[in-house]
Amino acid sequence: MLPGFPARRRFSDLSEQEILALAISSEEDDGRIYADYAELVRPEFPATARMFEGMSAEENGHRRRLIADYERRFGSHIPLIRREHISGYYARRPVWLMKNMGIARIRAEIARMEDESANFYIEAAQRATDPGTRRLLGDLAEQERRHEEIAEELEAANVPADVKAQEEGKARRQFVLTWVQPGLAGLMDGSVSTLAPIFATAFATQNSYTTLLVGLAAAVGAGISMGFTEAAHDDGVISGRGSPLKRGLASGIMTAVGGLGHALPYLIPDFWTATIIAGLVVFVELWAIAWIQNRYMETPFFRAVMQVVVGGALVLAAGILIGGS
Repeated sequence: MLPGFPARRRFSDLSEQEILALAISSEEDDGRIYADYAELVRPEFPATARMFEGMSAEENGHRRRLIADYERRFGSHIPLIRREHISGYYARRPVWLMKNMGIARIRAEIARMEDESANFYIEAAQRATDPGTRRLLGDLAEQERRHEEIAEELEAANVPADVKAQEEGKARRQFVLTWVQPGLAGLMDGSVSTLAPIFATAFATQNSYTTLLVGLAAAVGAGISMGFTEAAHDDGVISGRGSPLKRGLASGIMTAVGGLGHALPYLIPDFWTATIIAGLVVFVELWAIAWIQNRYMETPFFRAVMQVVVGGALVLAAGILIGGS
């Protein structure tokens, strides 16, 4: 073993006893993960929390049955073998990593967990040579398949369709308030407000390098300003708009992206080639903003086009006229 590199065993090297011990520890971990998810979503989604609690109870029941089978075959001592000890074995994402992913993403993660567990038992059954162990692992694979059905049954019992729709609607609104709205405001500011200085510089100097420097300064400066403004003006407690850090990042990054989109074409030395490409980028940016407004903010598409495309065209024209005068 090389220093600093932990030894991990291959799944194919595990004995039947060790495979069963691994299954026991995995069921224990999954039960605790479901319980953690229940606590995570309980304040906003109590119905889904009850569903996760039911799934945790199912996992704990399966663990007890596995322990009983293990003790019947191998005795009372169960060696500690966990997922991280096995090379190539599936891993679980930390609950804290899923905290900000939304309720739909958590449900998808749980479906993935159950699917991976079923695949593990199928693979383990294929590797087993003892008929009794093969039969046991086949039963476990079938139980894991049933977990998905049980999850659906628990969801139907604890999360009626109307409640699920309300939870998903609330999660979507929170996503829009925390990420889409600040990001859209930043993209609009970066794409539109930087048009005048960039194109005024372009037509005043007809020099790609000078225009590039002005564009980079305008885009980066606007991104920093918008990011700090969004994060500082509202802590999200009263408005319910979410973490100021997330909103600041969304606004600042998208502002910079919007400005850089039509500044970077001036990396091309030929002025007119760079300007034509920058103009095409502006066209795409403005229509993308209109689409996002229509898709997430439910703004009628024609109104979004009038607000963004026409406004952007006026700013662009102002920059060209000022630079060319």
